[in-house]
Amino acid sequence: QTGVRAGEPGDIDEVRRLSGVEQLHELARFEEPLAPATAARRANARTPTVAEIAAAVLTLPPADLILVEGAGGVLVELDTNGSTLADLATALAAPVVVVARAGLGTLNHVALTCEALRARAVACAGVVIGAWPQAPELAARCNLVDLARYSGAQLLGRLPQGAGGLGREAFLEAARTGLDAGLLRDAIGTTVGVGRIGVGRG
Repeated sequence: QTGVRAGEPGDIDEVRRLSGVEQLHELARFEEPLAPATAARRANARTPTVAEIAAAVLTLPPADLILVEGAGGVLVELDTNGSTLADLATALAAPVVVVARAGLGTLNHVALTCEALRARAVACAGVVIGAWPQAPELAARCNLVDLARYSGAQLLGRLPQGAGGLGREAFLEAARTGLDAGLLRDAIGTTVGVGRIGVGRG
């Protein structure tokens, strides 16, 4: 995690609160809200290498799904050796779920992300739109129609704006309503060593 001070709650605590899943693992934490490698350099620290992260993932107990959340996007440096989230996905042979916002620039962002993944022979399992507005503008509405054509990745669904601030039951209901469970199961059902693994951008 980046942008979280020691002893303060962060993304992992929100995931625990909203999902009820207790088996969560934080491999590194840095105070500045920067790319992991940049935050580590500025703190005169090191991040776990991609090889170390992959090894840690593959030694987890068997599970129906193992989700690895990345910070900043697939080409942001994940460790101080210059390796990226895309390199981690390659090491795990894991599909990536891209999470994007709705609006202007979304088509370009998602298309470039999927192109970068294809160049590394990493599967883009699909796209989830986060923070879907209650009254979407024209660009956001067109995203739903055009995303697959621009990126070659299927739209797996959307989560409403403010979903992260909901209570657990309301959040789970929003997820059930907004995401296509069947498409998600098909998209991330890749067996890697100890179970099915998905790598997503948080």
